[in-house]
Amino acid sequence: MSRSAVWHPFTQHATEPVPPTIARTEGAYVETSDGKRILDAISSWWVVTHGHRAPKIIEAIRTATETLDQVIFAGLTHEPAEQLAAALVEMAPAGLDWVFYSDSGSTSVEVALKMALGFHRNNGAPRSRIVVMEHSYHGDTIGTMSVGERGVFNAAYDPLLFEVDTIPFPVAGREQETLDRFEALIRDGKAAALIVEPLVLGAGGMLMYPARVLAELKRIAEKSGTLLIADEVMTGWGRTGTMFACEQAGISPDILCTSKGLTGGSVPLAATLATDAVFRAHFSTDRAKTFFHSSSYTANPIACAAALANVAIWRDEPVAERVAALSRMQAEKVARFGADPRFENVRTTGTIAALDLVVGKGGYLAEVGPKLRAFFLERGLLIRPLGNVIYVLPPYCVTSAELDRLYDAVDEAAELAGGAG
Repeated sequence: MSRSAVWHPFTQHATEPVPPTIARTEGAYVETSDGKRILDAISSWWVVTHGHRAPKIIEAIRTATETLDQVIFAGLTHEPAEQLAAALVEMAPAGLDWVFYSDSGSTSVEVALKMALGFHRNNGAPRSRIVVMEHSYHGDTIGTMSVGERGVFNAAYDPLLFEVDTIPFPVAGREQETLDRFEALIRDGKAAALIVEPLVLGAGGMLMYPARVLAELKRIAEKSGTLLIADEVMTGWGRTGTMFACEQAGISPDILCTSKGLTGGSVPLAATLATDAVFRAHFSTDRAKTFFHSSSYTANPIACAAALANVAIWRDEPVAERVAALSRMQAEKVARFGADPRFENVRTTGTIAALDLVVGKGGYLAEVGPKLRAFFLERGLLIRPLGNVIYVLPPYCVTSAELDRLYDAVDEAAELAGGAG
């Protein structure tokens, strides 16, 4: 085979080996072209929920292709999008009454940022500042990089990014510092919105904070007229133990972003949900107040059909019970490392477990990261550490025995990597 022309994401081709070719997927596994089965312990970048190629979702896609392909969504509509919007409004936190479709997590956040700025401008009191949380990650487009942590991910693109205000991550025992800083930043009334990943900061290192902090952030934001944007691209669809992470804080954000698990991980789709107040700020006989955003594949009918099938699975099957069972298993199994000196900050939120390998130099570019990834792959496990942070975020169909095999490999990997102890 000649040299591949593919440029892979988040891949340094000068140092990475040639990637395996995946020929088939099913359940919790991906299978290479030479027949090796690999346990997908990270849900293929956090998107697969019920398992690969969930039969009901695949059948819905197949059926949709018999009648529809892409239809322009400016000036036209179709039933899959209408039905899905109604379902999302019913499932989401109360008060999120409008659904704007896009095609990825990054674009759903870009939409949210533009909605927030448009809300204030169209209401006659423009605000231009966005408040973000330290260590956050919201995507790789210009707006989402701007509201994410500045560093290796976006250093080369700094001239394109806009300034933001930052609140510290609510470290255990110092949560009040986060809340006090937020109150200070919005006191001048210029903050348009606060954007947060509820409960778990994903690419920032699977950092976790309590629901009460999220509830307080919402209370402070509401008092000042600052919108709260919940980036639930990763945390939604059961990952944190509930349908949406915001539920655990008992709050409804002004804007909510969802993608990844929206179609069960089958095809790309995203949605940004907004309150009626945000929609009404753009509803006017003055066409200059139109919400000016679109993508060519907005509300793709086949993707909407896949998402509707996913919604039906949540409605008709005991998915909540599966999520609860996996959450318990994760907490029980990762606890074996709680007093292990080779690890620190052993933690879980819902179905997500993470632990930090104690090495000389941590962070995303820690040299141990690629070594760990290669070690796990050799053992038939798809685990993609964030530097020295090992996390497990599997599909909900994973078994207890499969998790045991996975955590046994984590134990072995720590020995080989020379973790402390």
